[in-house]
Parts: sequence; C-alpha cells; structure tokens
Amino acid sequence: MSVAEDGKEATSPQKTYRVNDVVVAARPLEPALYLIATPIGNLGDITLRALETLAGADVLACEDTRVTRVLLDRYGIRNRPYSYHEYNANEAGPKLIAALQAGKSVALVSDAGTPLVSDPGYRLGQLAIEASLRVVPIPGASAPLAALVGSGLPNDAFLFAGFLPVKDKARHDRLAELRDVPATLIFFESPHRIGDTLVAAAQELGAERLGSVCRELTKTFEEFRRGTLQELADHYADKAVKGEVVLVIGPPLAKAAPEAGEIDRLLVRLAEDLPTAKAATEAAKLTGLPRKELYQRLLELKSDG
Repeated sequence: MSVAEDGKEATSPQKTYRVNDVVVAARPLEPALYLIATPIGNLGDITLRALETLAGADVLACEDTRVTRVLLDRYGIRNRPYSYHEYNANEAGPKLIAALQAGKSVALVSDAGTPLVSDPGYRLGQLAIEASLRVVPIPGASAPLAALVGSGLPNDAFLFAGFLPVKDKARHDRLAELRDVPATLIFFESPHRIGDTLVAAAQELGAERLGSVCRELTKTFEEFRRGTLQELADHYADKAVKGEVVLVIGPPLAKAAPEAGEIDRLLVRLAEDLPTAKAATEAAKLTGLPRKELYQRLLELKSDG
C-alpha cells in the first residue's frame, strides 16, 4: 500500500501476466534469487511458472532490457527490467544481493535460454550462495538440449563444453583434450567460425566421427545438418552462415579389436624393454583390452619361449 498526494491510500497495481487474452494474477513470491529460463527463439516456449515469476518478482534483472521487454510485452507483464550483464556485474551484482538480503524476490533472465549457462549470471548465483541466500531454478528452454535431441546423436551421456577458444591453436588443443571423452559433445559456436571449427574437429576427433550443425533452433529457419565431421567441414567451407549455431559431435567411434596375432606381437615387443606387469599395463592402454588378460597372455608367451 502507498499514500496518494491527497492523503488517501492508493493500491499499487496488481502484478499480472496474460496468456491468450486471459489475465492471470501473479501470486506473491518468497524472497529468493529466481533463475528463469526464457525462450531461445520462439516466444511460445515459455512456461506458466516462468511467466508468473517474471510478473511477481520484486526485482527483475536481465542482460538486455530491450530483448527482455519484447518477451514481457508479449505476455502483458508490466514489471520493469533492470540491466545486469558482464560490463556492470561488479556494480549491479552487490545491489541485487542487497535486495535479496532485504527480503526481496529477485528474478534473473538471460537474453535467451537458461541463466548461468555461458553468461555472467553465474557470478550472481555464486554471490547468492556465498551469502546463504535461497536460489530457485525455473527450468525451461535450453539450446544445448534442443540441439542434442534434434541431432539424432547418442544422448545417454553428453558433455556441454560451452564455447571453443577463438584462436586456432587453442581450439585444436581443447578439442584434443576432449577427443576420448565417452560422450556426445555439445558446443556453442559463432556462425563466422563454424567452418574453421569443423575443420579442426575433423582433424582432432576424426574425419568419420558423426556430427550435427544445429542452426536457428526453434526459429522460422531452424536447420539440422547431419553427417561426418569431414562432410560437414566440406559443406561449410567458405560458406556464409547466419544465425545462432550449436555444434553437436557424437561420441568416439568404436575401435576394431586387434587380432590375436597383433596382440601377441605387441606384448612381445613391449616385454623386450619393460617388466611383465608394466608391459601388460602399456598394452592395455594401447588396445583397450583388460590388463589382467594381457598379463596372463604375456606369461603364457614367456612360458612357451
């Protein structure tokens, strides 16, 4: 409640949001930092819980007020957004923490997708946790997951690795680090660098490894281009690409098991320079076969002379 100039009590505007011309009252929120996932392209990909939180929060922080205002206008939300981004985080972050400590509810959104994933919201989340303040995730749209399920690549184990380095050597080094991770890899990438990244990926991860370039997810010109990394590198060579891109790369291809004769020759060669146990350990690293079995086989070979 507030007092008007004539001395009478004035009621503050009720916090509401609109869905298909139906106006809904937002329930009061408990004091907490609410991390709200917003659409990654299609504004219809917003949850009712997210709308109610956006409308009901005492403070609404976002990366770009112009971007967030489009979403708020679409759903009739009158809450005023305040800027919180990488350039003002040192100043704006403590103010948001102070609001939380004063018992306010603070909602945080990024321009698209889930806050704290490859954006400065991570720092605010850390500050809130360090201050023993409640943090509440409001899940929703996610570009990495949308790309994964649309890629057709294995999804039983996956690793979101964010953005790759911009410089060529650092990019190659990072891909080499991830070469043997037994999972599907997911990267954000600039449309201007996707061609160079695919060339590097084919060289470091293997030309026949499968991948998918996922572009403009949930938008009008959504596209999934699938193939081997070499096929994708050839397609995007010197090609002008527009829109936001997520690169998904399948797990390492299964290696063909070496033949018994090859294993025996490897064991004998290693045993010339190494003790039996170390030779078996090294052979296990090279072949992927159980060390115990290789150790036993080497003992048999030595026994047979």
